[in-house]
Amino acid sequence: MHHSLASSCKRVIAVSAAALALLFGGCRSTIVNMTSDTIAENPSSIYTITARVKPNPTELVKGTLKVQIVIDGQIHPMDVSPLGDGLYEYDYRMPAGRTEATYYLLVNYAAERGQLVYPVEEYTELRTIKLTNRYVYTLEAVRGPIGARIAIVGRGFTPQDVVYLDNVPARTVFESPNAVSFSVPAVPAGRAYAVSLNSGTTSQQVGSFRVDGLSLDYSPRSISLTTGGRATITFSLGTPAPEGGLLIDVSTDIPKSVIMPEVIVPAGSTTATITVQGGQPGTGSLFVTGLGSGETAIPVSVTAR
Repeated sequence: MHHSLASSCKRVIAVSAAALALLFGGCRSTIVNMTSDTIAENPSSIYTITARVKPNPTELVKGTLKVQIVIDGQIHPMDVSPLGDGLYEYDYRMPAGRTEATYYLLVNYAAERGQLVYPVEEYTELRTIKLTNRYVYTLEAVRGPIGARIAIVGRGFTPQDVVYLDNVPARTVFESPNAVSFSVPAVPAGRAYAVSLNSGTTSQQVGSFRVDGLSLDYSPRSISLTTGGRATITFSLGTPAPEGGLLIDVSTDIPKSVIMPEVIVPAGSTTATITVQGGQPGTGSLFVTGLGSGETAIPVSVTAR
């Protein structure tokens, strides 16, 4: 957005009122600021401000175009970009200890219309660039099965971050300030979900992820335990688990009766075997969900010794 035409074309040679109106009627904005207001922090502390400047070529007096930036109260020339096409750049070095800077762009040139040559001055509104040390580079993969562990690479991550697929939170693991991973939650398979990273105060869009279903078998079909007794269950996938392994969501309606670890199929494997232990007497089920084939119930009974 720029100032009004009357303020953008600020200085004009002395001409009659009729000619002045004609000149102002022809002035139009020539500056397009192409710089984002939020810029990722970098080790050099140098940030490029870019603009496209294109006065009317039929009115521009050759050799008079001057493109400048006013930042920190000082005027600096902008250089022609190697990308061409009317692009101009200025490399701004952010002073130590600062994370933002306010600036505007200034363009001067002489325009010719008919027998009249007049100076034109245009400037943009004030803009502020702000540095951020938190951003996302990429998702490790753009599709995968429920339970797959997917990495997100970026910068500025914290242990408080939680990944969401649409509005569904995923189990999130803080790997380092430059990486987090999440296990694809038990959501309906066969569609894409918007992935976001929530810090508790802000939410950042990461990308789109398509969730695929998996076939699953298990043995035995039911479990009978005594208090303190143990039994094994083997879960089998139809295809090898993806890189990072596959977390199978297994829960129970008798948590005081069944003591069990997480079920994780190692990367490249098709099976995982766990040992469950009997607790208090009770009757219920283990529920396997989120693999694209609905919920599966495994009957469990625990009796006293």
